[in-house]
Amino acid sequence: MTSLIAAQRLGFEPYNGSPRLELRATDSDEQVEVVIRGAYRQILGNEHLMSSERLISLESLLRNRSISVRDFVRAIAQSELYRQKFFHSNPQNRFIELNYKHLLGRAPYDQAEIAFHTDLYNQQGYEAEINSYFDSPEYNQHFGQNIVPYYRGFATQTGQKTVGFSRLFQVYRGYATSDRAPLKEGKLTRELAYNSASPVYINGTGQSLTGLAGGDRGKFYRLRVVSGAKVGRQTRVRRSVSEYLVAYEQLSNKLQEINRQGGQVIELILA
Repeated sequence: MTSLIAAQRLGFEPYNGSPRLELRATDSDEQVEVVIRGAYRQILGNEHLMSSERLISLESLLRNRSISVRDFVRAIAQSELYRQKFFHSNPQNRFIELNYKHLLGRAPYDQAEIAFHTDLYNQQGYEAEINSYFDSPEYNQHFGQNIVPYYRGFATQTGQKTVGFSRLFQVYRGYATSDRAPLKEGKLTRELAYNSASPVYINGTGQSLTGLAGGDRGKFYRLRVVSGAKVGRQTRVRRSVSEYLVAYEQLSNKLQEINRQGGQVIELILA
């Protein structure tokens, strides 16, 4: 999990440290309602939902434990409601970006992912495109049957590409904004086409965060790392903090090594 100070500086503090929404067999009706509201918020991209738009029959099935959270959020994404809000009003690349954001909690890593889903939709249609996210090993690993998808791209995690951090900021528009506004093209269209990464800007300053995109070769970066951190888990064990001085050319490899070892980067600054 990213540090609180970093989250405040970068503008995603409301998501950082918030509890993961998981439906358990012993949950009260009030807790189930929290899960339902969280599912709508995530899958519909913070779009305001009218009472008449709620999928009441599906909510009842979830309350009765007749379906899982995965079934519920899949049904939202397959619904005419989701199609109207995001499919009909956006170009295909933008729609795929939003599917990654809403359903897997991250931005697309490269043009190959966009091309795969474009071809899948053209060959098999809308339902197959949506199902491909929910049936993927990635979804199963991070969310399973009963966790509401959440934004994973803000934290360093095993198997996550470093470029995903900066790219999520391009599709993330703030906690209080909606994904409904139509765009003429995807936010990442050019970036993915050129295999580049945009800078991450510090909230309210216009200054970019060094060491993530557009870095300077020949310079060094100081990393502070908490060992053995697990995203979304709480622990009472004291964890050690290590510091590394890393050349720009070696930065990507070092971050990948930290991810593989289960570490958590809490600070990355120009040395």
